[in-house]
Amino acid sequence: MAQTEQFAVRAAHGPSPVGSVVERMRSLRSDLPPADGLAVFNRVYLAVTEEFGRHAEGGHFTDRPAADTLAVLFARRYLAAVDAADEGRRPPACWRPLFQYRRHPGVRPLQFALAGINAHIGHDLALAVVETCRALGREPADLESGFDRVGDILVQLEEQIREDLMPGPDLLEIADPLTHLVGAWSLERARESAWSAARLLWGLRDLPDLAEEFTERLDAGVGLVGRCLLTPWR
Repeated sequence: MAQTEQFAVRAAHGPSPVGSVVERMRSLRSDLPPADGLAVFNRVYLAVTEEFGRHAEGGHFTDRPAADTLAVLFARRYLAAVDAADEGRRPPACWRPLFQYRRHPGVRPLQFALAGINAHIGHDLALAVVETCRALGREPADLESGFDRVGDILVQLEEQIREDLMPGPDLLEIADPLTHLVGAWSLERARESAWSAARLLWGLRDLPDLAEEFTERLDAGVGLVGRCLLTPWR
């Protein structure tokens, strides 16, 4: 039995299998300097994943094996990008801006957080949905409920992220260029695009050349948005 199938079966009962990726993210939190751009995103993503685990163990998912499988495969794509960068390999294009600018003094913490979320939602989520369908023998429609619940958790945390990381007094924020930059990006729109991309990729599963071309262009496009989000302000 494949590894993804094994944890999908175990996910029906007991602790959520997201614990394995949570531990890796906690290790990164301990190892990275707090001001590192990757550390900023990692803290945000760790909070999201821990919240997901609490929801899973609390019975909030009608199809917990599917939700857990999606969450773990999704997180592994982020961790694979981290491993690639650590080993001197090129991570996917969507992640490159964050790794390139992670120590830039002119990039603010909110930018790092949103650039990581953009890469992970805009590119990784669609591919993780397709991986989950293949691992479980499901159709994307079968995962929509779990997908929406995961998205709800992300949306609930987005506003808190903005409040915690947005710099400056409220009266000055309206004049801050960062306010206009982050206001142009929406997690809700990114989530909707990810679902559409997943359905399209699933429809192209018997046309590997077209699926690969679409995936490469998706990766490049999300990377371009990430580069804009990380525009230094000094």
